[in-house]
Amino acid sequence: MNRYERWNKLVEMLADAGQLEIDETAAQLGVSTATVRRDFDELATQQLLTRTRGGAAAHSVSYDLPLRYKVARHAPEKQRIAAAAAAMVAPGSTIGLNGGTTTTEVARSLAMRTDISADQHRPPITVVTNALNIANEFVVRQHIRVVVTGGAARPQSYELIGPIASGMLDTVALDLTILGVDAIDDQHGASTHNEGEAAVNHMLAARAGRVVVVADGSKLGKRAFARICTASEVDTLVTDSSAPDDLVARLTDVGVKVITV
Repeated sequence: MNRYERWNKLVEMLADAGQLEIDETAAQLGVSTATVRRDFDELATQQLLTRTRGGAAAHSVSYDLPLRYKVARHAPEKQRIAAAAAAMVAPGSTIGLNGGTTTTEVARSLAMRTDISADQHRPPITVVTNALNIANEFVVRQHIRVVVTGGAARPQSYELIGPIASGMLDTVALDLTILGVDAIDDQHGASTHNEGEAAVNHMLAARAGRVVVVADGSKLGKRAFARICTASEVDTLVTDSSAPDDLVARLTDVGVKVITV
């Protein structure tokens, strides 16, 4: 595994165990103790853990790694999910996109579509986003108009959050919002780990005529701290073939159309 995958794994292990020793961690990951020591030092520099003698301890921060460290996880599934979601965007429509690895793939798929260019008969697609990296994907695409919410930047996801972002979204109308989430189930709905992100993402959903959630199968049946919207407020879920049949059935029972790719 590359170093970003190792860092992601190390933080997950710390979240579970609270503390790690260098020798045991190296054996578990199949790497040298020198590699683990360097990884611990780098993650400590980034305020993601606290170094201890012979190991590391969980830091008092949210265990949500910056987006650039997570792109390798479930990448093929996310790309298939993204392509299916991007295909739902109608020419000339206004869509909302929040931050995350799957919605970043949606942005890339949408940017590659050749059938949505503006002409004398229709306006360009407008993308409203609170994600700085997604705005960056679109800003050089002449056939897509990008509108950024404003707000305070959250480094872990590149999302803009807070009252400025929410206030801007209160003034817009969206045809479709495509949401990346940390978890979704039939009872708690769609949710994320950070309450600031959840508040802005809720506004993106509330302002849309249709809400599509993109989530790989590992996120189904899970709950994260802050709810974005209820399951009944989700029109469509696009997921992959790893999604358990019973969880898909439960979401279908509450009115969610589930598309598996």
